[in-house]
Amino acid sequence: MKSQFFKKQFYTLLLFFTVLVSFVINSPTALAQSRVKNIVLVHGALVDASTWKSVYQILTAKGYHVSVVQNPLTSLEDDVAAVNKMLDKISGPAILVGHSWAGAVITEAGVSPKVAGLVYVAAFQPDAGESAFKQFSSAPASKVNCLLPPDSAGFIYGDKAKFRAGFAADVPADQVAFMYASQIPVAVKALATPLTQAAWKTKPSWGIVPTADQSINPVIERAAYKRSGAKITEIKGASHCVYISHAAEVAAVIEDAANKSIK
Repeated sequence: MKSQFFKKQFYTLLLFFTVLVSFVINSPTALAQSRVKNIVLVHGALVDASTWKSVYQILTAKGYHVSVVQNPLTSLEDDVAAVNKMLDKISGPAILVGHSWAGAVITEAGVSPKVAGLVYVAAFQPDAGESAFKQFSSAPASKVNCLLPPDSAGFIYGDKAKFRAGFAADVPADQVAFMYASQIPVAVKALATPLTQAAWKTKPSWGIVPTADQSINPVIERAAYKRSGAKITEIKGASHCVYISHAAEVAAVIEDAANKSIK
C-alpha cells in the first residue's frame, strides 16, 4: 500500500512540474526573450541608408536593436560584403530587410547562419542563377520609371523629370527633391550579376507589395514572393518608397517576422 501511495505521489509531482515547466517556457516573457531582437535594414538603388530613418525610429522605440547598412551599390559582391560586415558585428540572430535592389543582396547574404528571416520591401527576390535585371525584365516597365540609361562608367542614375512619379510619388515633394540631389547611382554590373545562393529557400520570408509601385512592376513582386512562399502584405496606393511613406505598416511586417522567426 505504501509503495502505491508513494508512486501516486511521484506521478502527481511529475505532472505538476511538467505543467509548471510548460507554463514558464510558453509564458509571454519567455517567448519575448526567444524572439529575434536584431534587425538589419538594407537600402536599394539611388538612395542611402538614411531613408530608413522612420522605420528605424519605430523599431528602436519598441526595443529592437536596429542596424542600417550603407551599400556602395558598386556590385552584388560589394553590397553583400557590406551586409556581412554588419552581421559580423551583431550578437545573436537577425532579421534581414531589403528594399528594391537590396532584395537581391539579402537573398545572397541571407544564407548567413545569423539570419533568422528575410523581409522584402518592394524588392527583387531572385533565385540562384537569376539576376535582378532578369526579374525586372519579366514584366513591362512603367512609362514613368525614372531609371536613365547607364552613363559611360556603367552607372545608372534617376531622371529628375520622373524621379517623384516613378520612384516616390507619395513622399513629400521637398523630401523627394533632397533624395534626388543626394542619390547614389547603381552599377549596371550589380543588377546584371546572377546570384549564387537563394536564402529564401531555407529561411522564412515576408514580402511587401506597394500596389502603385512604378519602379518594379508589382506583378514581378507578387510572382517572386509567391514562388518563395513568402507571407505577402499589399499596401494599397503606395509607391516604390513604401518604407518611407508607410513606415508604420512596413515596421509592423518586420516586427511580425521577428516575432515568428524564433531561434
